Amino acid sequence: MVKGITFNIQKFSLHDGPGIRTTVFFKGCPLKCQWCANPESQLQKIQIICHHEKCLKCQTCLRHCPSQAIFFEDQKIKFNHQKCIGCLQCVDMCPVEALSNEGEIKTVEEIVKICLQDKDFYEESNGGVTISGGEGMAQPKFLEALIQELKKENIHVAIETTGYIEEKLFQKLACQFDLLLFDVKHYDRNKHFEGTGVYNDLILQNLKWATQNQCNILPRIPVIPGFNDSLDDAHGLANLLKEIGLKRVQLLPFHQFGEKKYELLNKDYHYKNKKALHPEDLKAYQDVFIKKDLDCFF
Repeated sequence: MVKGITFNIQKFSLHDGPGIRTTVFFKGCPLKCQWCANPESQLQKIQIICHHEKCLKCQTCLRHCPSQAIFFEDQKIKFNHQKCIGCLQCVDMCPVEALSNEGEIKTVEEIVKICLQDKDFYEESNGGVTISGGEGMAQPKFLEALIQELKKENIHVAIETTGYIEEKLFQKLACQFDLLLFDVKHYDRNKHFEGTGVYNDLILQNLKWATQNQCNILPRIPVIPGFNDSLDDAHGLANLLKEIGLKRVQLLPFHQFGEKKYELLNKDYHYKNKKALHPEDLKAYQDVFIKKDLDCFF
């Protein structure tokens, strides 16, 4: 039984590919995007979070942690996630349920069983299952086994991918999907590194390979304030997509749905209190792509 680590399974998703979908969120990501809406997805292991408004500061969790991964600082319970072994003793011992965990180990069979509950909706809406994260390709054996089982049920399978995957592994996995929702964050390698912690060379190499090998690709650009939201950035990204041979692109305006998660994880958030963007804010940005004969939509 092949197992992997996930942190959410979201039913009736309408924004992660065509039709009604079930989105399976894999834990673990090679990028550290400063605006990440799912910071709990970055570390490929179980993480404990504290809901400080519930916490009694009794330090019961600290006393019961076998790996000494919990400490008390600034009148708050905090965690060393590298030390944590995911035993969940602290969660079980908390007298007021102030602690919970992000991430759990699941088998392929368990996930398929959940996905099949909505198979009728997939068939009626031309939907299916989308792998998100995190980066699903960071757990390749688990991912491939899941794809194979879903395909046995004739389910459309998509993936939201960073594209930052070793070349041979990407080529093995990419065309097993019916759709690649491929993030394109910046055309400039140094700017890409500033925002994500990695250069974009490997990402663009994989995007070009997938295009040349006729994978079904929808490039998606998260439009982020101060990172890639200028009209010069729009021109640079549009030229990049045209050069690769892509003909359509989806814009994902910056939002703040994940802001609260940083506090729960005791992590600093680079975009704290930044104003969200909306499609009406990006009409001129969108027009840059349209004028270059790219089908650009939100």
